[in-house]
Amino acid sequence: MDTPADTPVTELSSTLDRLRAAWQARRPDLAQRQADLQRLRDALKRRLDEMARTIAADFGHRSLHESRIADGMTVLNEIDHLLKHLRRWMQPRRVGVGWRFWPASAEIRPEPVGVVGVIAPWNYPVNLALIPLATAIAAGNHVYLKPSEHTPRTTAFLRELLAEVFPPDRVAVASGGPEIASAFAGLPFDHLVFTGSTAVGRKVMAAAAPRLTPLTLELGGKSPAIVCDDYPLDQAAARLATGKWFNGGQTCIAPDYVLIAAHRRDALVEALRRQVKARYGDLQNPGDYTRIINDGQFARLRGYLDDAQARGLTVIPLAGAEDARERLFPPTLVLDPGDDTKVMQDEIFGPILPIRSVGSLDEAIAYVNAHDRPLALYPFSNDRNRIEKILKNTLAGGVTVNDTVLHFGINDLPFGGIGPSGMGAYHGKAGFDAFSKALPILWQSRRAGSDMLKPPYAKVARFIDFIVR
Repeated sequence: MDTPADTPVTELSSTLDRLRAAWQARRPDLAQRQADLQRLRDALKRRLDEMARTIAADFGHRSLHESRIADGMTVLNEIDHLLKHLRRWMQPRRVGVGWRFWPASAEIRPEPVGVVGVIAPWNYPVNLALIPLATAIAAGNHVYLKPSEHTPRTTAFLRELLAEVFPPDRVAVASGGPEIASAFAGLPFDHLVFTGSTAVGRKVMAAAAPRLTPLTLELGGKSPAIVCDDYPLDQAAARLATGKWFNGGQTCIAPDYVLIAAHRRDALVEALRRQVKARYGDLQNPGDYTRIINDGQFARLRGYLDDAQARGLTVIPLAGAEDARERLFPPTLVLDPGDDTKVMQDEIFGPILPIRSVGSLDEAIAYVNAHDRPLALYPFSNDRNRIEKILKNTLAGGVTVNDTVLHFGINDLPFGGIGPSGMGAYHGKAGFDAFSKALPILWQSRRAGSDMLKPPYAKVARFIDFIVR
C-alpha cells in the first residue's frame, strides 16, 4: 500500500471548516449515527486480514494474531457496545428542580459538540484511532483524524477505510510528521483527543491552550505491578508476561516494573524465563513476537540496558539475542535498578522489565506513591485485605487485580489517566459523555413564583422569607 503524502499545513484549517460547516448544516441524528457505526464495523470486519498485514509491514514484523486481537477485536467490541446502548444514551434525562422552583421542570440533554480532533499513536494504530473516532461519531460529531507518521502504511489503510465509510465532510484524515501534528493540535476543535507520551502530551496541551480547546489526554508513565507474598509465582509470571510482551512491550498500560519481596525475586525471574521459553522459544523463528517500531526506538531501549550495565546491574535476556537489523529486542529483565537509572526514569515502552525488591507491602505502596500517579496499577494477591490496602492507599488511572491490561477492554470501565498519566477518560458511556455537551435546560411554567421576585421587595417580603428559610 502506498504511503500517503503529507497534508499541507495550509489545508488543515480549510478541512476543519468544511467538517464544521457540514455538521452545522445537518447534525447527525440517531439513524445516521447508527448507520455510520454499522458501516464502519462492516468495512473493518471485511478488511481485518489486510489490516493485520498492513500493521505488520509498518512494524517490520508484528504478530498477525496480536493485530487481530488488539486492533481488530477491540474496535469491533467497542462499536457493538455503542450500537447497543446509543439510543438510551441519547435520551434526555429528567432532573428535579426542588420545591423552591416548582412548578418548573428540568432536563439534561446530551448534545454533540461539533468537530472532534483525534491524534492517534503508532503502537496500536487502528485501535487508538478508531475507538475514539467511533465514539465521537456515536455522540453525533464529525471527526478529523491525525494518525502517527511512524505507521504510514496504516495511515493509508485508515484513509481508504474511512473514505469508504464516510463522506469527506463527516470524517477527514490528515497525515504528516511533527510539524503537521503541532499545527493540528492548535486547530480550534470542539474537543481534541491525544494518545501518546506525557512529554508530547504537554506540547499538545500547550498548543490547545490558546483556543481553550477541551482535551482528553491519554498519556503513559510507569505502571507498576505489586506481587504480594501469598500470590503463586507461576501464575503471576504468566499474567505479567502476557501484559508485558504483547506487542513487544509497546503498550502504554504494560507493566513497567514489578515490586516483589526480596526472597521471592529470583523465583519470579525463573518463572518469567519459563514463560518466555514456552511462548517464544529461543526467538530463532519468532513469528508471534513483535518487533520494535523503528531504529530510534530500538536505540532508546538499547540505551537503557547500556546504562544499567554501566552501573553494574544484573541484566538478564530471557531468550535469544538482539538483532538491530531486524529490530528484534528480546524480553529482558533488569534487577533492582535505582531511581537514578534511565530505565526507572522514563516509561519503558518496550520489552524490558525491571524487578525491584521490597521489604514489605507498605514499602511497595510507599514507592508507588513517591512517584507520578501511573496510568495502570496491577496488584497481585488472593488476600482481599491486601488488595484493598493497595487500592485505598494508591491512585492510578485504572486497575486490573491479579492480571494485567484487561481493564482497557471493558466497555463500561472509563479508560484514562490522572495527572502526568492523563486527563479525562473515554470508552463506552464515558466516551459518549466526553464528546457530548450535557446541556441543562429549565422549562418554566406559565405561572411561576419567580414572577413575584421583583422590586419593590417589601410587597413580597413574606414570600422571600419563606423561600430562604
